[in-house]
Amino acid sequence: MRRSLFLCILLCFSLATVRAQTWIDSLDRYGREVYMPADKYVWDWGQATFLNSLIHIYQTKPASEKSPYLQYIRTAMDKTFDVANGKHPNAIASGIGMAFLARVTKEEKYKSKAQAIYQDYLNAPRSKNGGISHRTETVELWDDTVYMLNMFLMEMYRGSGDEKYLAHMYTQIKAHSQSLSNPESGLWVHAWDDDDQDFDDGCSVVGWPDKKTRKSSEYWGRANGWVTMTLADVLSNISPKSNYYEPLKKEFLAIMRTLPSLQNKQSGHWYQLLLYPQDAKNWEESSCTAMFAYAMAKGIELGLLNSKDYLPSIHLAYQGLKKHSLIQPKGPYLCPSRVSGGTCVGMKDYYYGRPIVEGQGFGIGSYIMFALEYQKIPKP
Repeated sequence: MRRSLFLCILLCFSLATVRAQTWIDSLDRYGREVYMPADKYVWDWGQATFLNSLIHIYQTKPASEKSPYLQYIRTAMDKTFDVANGKHPNAIASGIGMAFLARVTKEEKYKSKAQAIYQDYLNAPRSKNGGISHRTETVELWDDTVYMLNMFLMEMYRGSGDEKYLAHMYTQIKAHSQSLSNPESGLWVHAWDDDDQDFDDGCSVVGWPDKKTRKSSEYWGRANGWVTMTLADVLSNISPKSNYYEPLKKEFLAIMRTLPSLQNKQSGHWYQLLLYPQDAKNWEESSCTAMFAYAMAKGIELGLLNSKDYLPSIHLAYQGLKKHSLIQPKGPYLCPSRVSGGTCVGMKDYYYGRPIVEGQGFGIGSYIMFALEYQKIPKP
């Protein structure tokens, strides 16, 4: 009995200790040591989101502490060098690692590979309005695409200063917004089909496009999270004097204005489907919560959002994630929970039925990036 009590106290102390660390320290280690060690990196979008969070950490570290992150990215990119490509958005996403190494190391092999991925991007299938198709077998625009492109194109811009990358990013945001955004709420439906033929991709629900508009019907949480993060990141990297700044600012403010009212004020979370908080089948989803709060913090930092209106939502999200959606799966690590697993396109019940998972690159990455921004804002 005494031994059991002692072990219980020890476990509680261990959990309290790991929670006392910043999310950044613990989630960073969990991602690099458990979820995706560098020598096991897979060239795909979920891992790319985690990779992006490591680049964010690298940017904040003093020179003496940058080495582990540079080495991780180098190892991951060298391991996948021969399969690296940009033939579709989910592949383009991991190109951020090659573009980052080209910028930081100046090594020719990374410059050449980043340019090869860019050439693949130029040849990827497009919709009639110029948007990159999320699929190669058919032409569909998904919210997810703008973030997958943003990671790579904005790193290419940071490394070169060449505004052609900004022009591409602006064109993609504009094309996707034309097809997906709701002008009244500012929110984006998940996807749009460019023809009148339903396509079975083996993942989405066949028949998801509306017969007339060819849009999907639902406002999925993480889909809108990708959009808000994209807009916040692009606005953070361009001059207010840029010709793209005001149109992108308008897009950002349009989608952000609706979000505070959709947050659960008790748990601090947003929902798997944003518009049905009272639906018993709906559930609170943590990755979109981190993404929205990240974008809000960025918006305040840029002077685009009123802190009085958005700080409460940010603090609620931080405390809610900490209390309800961080777990300790094993060892001295924290891990995101209540994350929607990989999700294609469907109707309401499809989104409600997605697996609720732990960890994942997009979960870990979004938590880390939010935590980094949370450090900058005034605390209550």
